[in-house]
Amino acid sequence: KGRAPRPGASLPMQLWRLIARAFLAIGGWRVEGDWPADAQVVITAAPHTSNWDGIWMLAAGGAWGVRLRYMGKKSLTEGPFGWMVKLSGCIPIDRSQSNDVVAAMKANFAAVDDLILVVPPEGTRHAVSKWKSGFYHIAVGAGVPITFAVMDYGRKTVSLPATLWPSGDYARDLPIIQGIYADATAKFPEKFVMTGQ
Repeated sequence: KGRAPRPGASLPMQLWRLIARAFLAIGGWRVEGDWPADAQVVITAAPHTSNWDGIWMLAAGGAWGVRLRYMGKKSLTEGPFGWMVKLSGCIPIDRSQSNDVVAAMKANFAAVDDLILVVPPEGTRHAVSKWKSGFYHIAVGAGVPITFAVMDYGRKTVSLPATLWPSGDYARDLPIIQGIYADATAKFPEKFVMTGQ
């Protein structure tokens, strides 16, 4: 589905890349791994136990020279500062109705040639008893791979260790996916749980 993004291709992206790299350096963070060759991909970003995770992840995307997109409440993109939230990469989701988020994101992937969607598999920064499967079903429905982004506060790295084409069998693939994050240190380790289906 189209070509993979070319890091730093446009002038605004080159500027964003410089700002993002400086921001990461000031915070003591670095990125590891090469950007995947896929123009359409779901990125699982974990552990996710703090609002800072999203900030570091967006900065990492900038350092790689790509624009990351993420799902957020529709209300965040409204009002006088809504345009800033949209500019940051937010795809508005209307949670006031019983919408099929998987179907909506499948349509978003079908509408463009390049979409890099970041999804925290926990679904929240709070402790959960099990991961949500939405990220997986979005990837399967859109026919795109899943790339793993590991947010490791112990090493202060955002790394991309592997990419997986989902088999369609969530129960079979989940242990493989969670194994990628087994040694990662969350900002709040007590909130990072990987259990169940």
